[in-house]
Amino acid sequence: MVAGEASGDLLAGRLLSALRPALPNAFMHGIGGPCMAEHGFVSHWPLEKMTVRGLFEVIPRYRELKRIQTALRDRLLAERPAVFIGVDYPGFNLGLEQQLRQAGIPTMHFIGPQIWAWRGWRIKKIARAVSHMLVVFPFEEAIYRAAGIPATYVGHPLAEVIPMQADVAGARSALGLPAHATVVAVLPGSRMSELKYNSAAFVGAAGLLAQRDPSIRFVAPMAGAAQHRYFTELIAAAGLQEVPIQVIDGQSHTAMAAADAVLVASGTASLEVALFKKPMVIAYKMMAASWHIMRTMGYQPWIGLPNILARDFIVPELLQDAATPQALADAMWRQLQDTENRQRLQQRFIDMHHSLLRDTARESAQAVLRLIGQEAAS
Repeated sequence: MVAGEASGDLLAGRLLSALRPALPNAFMHGIGGPCMAEHGFVSHWPLEKMTVRGLFEVIPRYRELKRIQTALRDRLLAERPAVFIGVDYPGFNLGLEQQLRQAGIPTMHFIGPQIWAWRGWRIKKIARAVSHMLVVFPFEEAIYRAAGIPATYVGHPLAEVIPMQADVAGARSALGLPAHATVVAVLPGSRMSELKYNSAAFVGAAGLLAQRDPSIRFVAPMAGAAQHRYFTELIAAAGLQEVPIQVIDGQSHTAMAAADAVLVASGTASLEVALFKKPMVIAYKMMAASWHIMRTMGYQPWIGLPNILARDFIVPELLQDAATPQALADAMWRQLQDTENRQRLQQRFIDMHHSLLRDTARESAQAVLRLIGQEAAS
């Protein structure tokens, strides 16, 4: 198995929680993180070496990642495992899967690339690389099957992890936040590149909101100690160190549960916010060269997962040059003030949560066992 970042480690950990009991003696290895390690997974490279995002941002890391891919490929070709499972991370995993499948090793990909959003031509490569696709959105199964790729909809693991109704009081207590304060969670991203481009605008928006209402409490969860340090450095460099924002390590779900509204970078985190039923503003900034290329490659008017699933702009999206501190602050202020919109969003997000809720661990593990002919062992 290969998971290339923290979100993939979480998803793979859910799969392994059901797969390990069915295959107690299997050697499960490759690249992963702490969630996978809980189920006896052995990672040959640290997860942190894999994390990179963007078209141009990957260039300085290409040789290192290619060396890792080649070394793992050679090991697996010699070992001939019962199955290789790539968890998201398509730029790395699809190329590896294609080489392994050509050598007769069954391959599975967990979470399909968003070919319905952009770069749809990749489905031809997927057909060559993947023996079976596990998809997490209801509409994806038909897309892959129409292309001749066996696929199983297993629900989204986050729909199981996140409760239908959040414990707001408990979350605020855990973070030391007042029970009746207005709380805004600020999530500029978990990757260093996301922090680099998003942090100043996000914290600048928090500063403007604090000027409008000094009683607002801000909390910014960081993915780890390195991200915490980098975020603090970026804020100081931007002259924003006086903005009253509580920076915490981890606990992103606690921060989301505690919040009245969330300023969030586009990506999986925006879906998590929706599952917590919170109003949000989605924003994203990246290297200018990457943005100029990627903005012409999309097939849909939305980039945020809540909007894509709703097929409507139910929450604001502010991207690249539009994501100024003032624009973000204005959009967030509207989310905090509009009670009717909050109620509408809550119902939309409840419906979305139900549509994504399956026993993902069990269904994905069953699909793996069927592929390797071990279903009876479950």
